[in-house]
Amino acid sequence: MAVAVPETNRAIDAVWRIESARLIAGLARMVGDVALAEDLAQDALLVALERWRESGVPENPGAWLMATAKRRAIDLLRRRKRLDRKHEELGREMDERQERAVSDLDAAIDDPVGDDLLGLVFLACHPVLSTEARVALTLRLLGGLTTEEIARAFLVPEATVAQRIVRAKRTLAEAHVPFEIPRGADLTVRLSSVLEVIYLVFNEGYSATAGDDWLRPELCEDALRLGRILAGLMPEEPEVHGLVALMEIQASRSRARVGPSGEPVLLFDQNRAMWDQLLIRRGLKALERAEGLCRAAGGALGPYTLQAAIAASHARARTPEETDWERIVALYDALGQLTPSPIVELNRAVAVGMAFGPEAGLEIVDTLVAEPALGNYHLLPSVRGDLLIKLGRVEEARKELLHAASLTRNKRERKLLMDRAAALG
Repeated sequence: MAVAVPETNRAIDAVWRIESARLIAGLARMVGDVALAEDLAQDALLVALERWRESGVPENPGAWLMATAKRRAIDLLRRRKRLDRKHEELGREMDERQERAVSDLDAAIDDPVGDDLLGLVFLACHPVLSTEARVALTLRLLGGLTTEEIARAFLVPEATVAQRIVRAKRTLAEAHVPFEIPRGADLTVRLSSVLEVIYLVFNEGYSATAGDDWLRPELCEDALRLGRILAGLMPEEPEVHGLVALMEIQASRSRARVGPSGEPVLLFDQNRAMWDQLLIRRGLKALERAEGLCRAAGGALGPYTLQAAIAASHARARTPEETDWERIVALYDALGQLTPSPIVELNRAVAVGMAFGPEAGLEIVDTLVAEPALGNYHLLPSVRGDLLIKLGRVEEARKELLHAASLTRNKRERKLLMDRAAALG
């Protein structure tokens, strides 16, 4: 008896989001080509769309998709092997490799999580790709998002995202990037790229850089899911737990950051009773794990763990007045020494202004005005305007807020800044 199509389609979509990454990971390691692996996985999905509409979703849909994709991969490898035999000039090595691939396929593709998924993470986030390409490929392969969904999330044309993904796969193939988990010193460099991509996705969801919406919760959720998966795969890496802690705590404020009409609500104006205590507890636990791993290794806290500690200082304060701003200044001092940047210094200026008065904060901000990297960064005049308001320099503050409004590409944020400037007369 045929099953209702809309229900089946929703079930298939949910299964794909959950299972696609592991499916593609297992196939990519065996066929040695991420583009081909995705094609094989998509073929299995098409078969599912046809069969499940008639028979219903099987009890273990992930295993069904895996078995279907596995059969197609084996057929492909066997066809390649027969072709290799007709071209002996390619050598016995290729023939033997294909034979091993077929014989090992069952064990490798049935790995419940293991190295295959982790290998796909490092492949999608390889430094040989541009940042935009890494983000798009990661969301496609690991997040299970369609090209249309990625384009909508980042407010770029679908064709642009499609080109990025195609070029990324081609670049990986042309550079002969191996499907492997890096070791030793290379692991540190590559892991940094992975964490950067996940946090970029989260930040775009947390504070959208453009468009009509202040928040894009689905991107935050995708980044959190990827971070949690990575923490499970690399439990001894403190910065992985540090990033998860940072995202959990920041995500806990999401409901309080948006007003009834979708308008932004800034930190000091938020109803802290709306902060998600479950996410805060999860974040604090992840932070504790990161700090413990750092102590055990005898090293200093990493940049994500330091940022998580700053977020935790806000989460622990029941009111804005109870915030330990001096501790936050100290954490920003440590972060600035570890990863010096104008943006870190701007954030430190905010903390200094809260801990030691607006004049002290403004003194730091004024040193950043000529910084080229912040020339079009709307938060520089926004922060300066806030500090000037506290000092009673209203007309200067109004100009700064209007300048900030002219720089932001987010409509909600622009309106907020314009309204604040108008309120100053």
